Amino acid sequence: MDSQKEIRWRQRFDNFKKSYQLLEKYSTVKLTSEIEKAGLIQFFEITFELAWKVLKDYLEAQGYIVKSPRETIKQAYQMEVIENGHVWVDALSSRNLTPHPYDEQFTEKFVMDIQQVYFPLFKSLYEKLLKEY
Repeated sequence: MDSQKEIRWRQRFDNFKKSYQLLEKYSTVKLTSEIEKAGLIQFFEITFELAWKVLKDYLEAQGYIVKSPRETIKQAYQMEVIENGHVWVDALSSRNLTPHPYDEQFTEKFVMDIQQVYFPLFKSLYEKLLKEY
């Protein structure tokens, strides 16, 4: 294992951990204002970005070469680093379609998805990588 790559994924994990903990803090709270919902969506975007990048760095430390978020998710799923690969791909699609604040119906559903569907993905990843940290 390449020690530089080992260090890189651990550093990236530190950043992911901070973002994950912020998302965790608000994942069970009833959000009522537009600003709270926008904040949760922002935490999701940052956490997702760090999640796929920590996965990429982790896989590269294991000797794999992955370039895109989709490739990274696929390889991490094959290696059983993550579960529910299709839900990770859905999270990727959602991140790419971040709702506009004026689309209230979409925002409501997206906030619910973050709290009920996507947060558990991040939690599972966090717990798995924490054991290897």
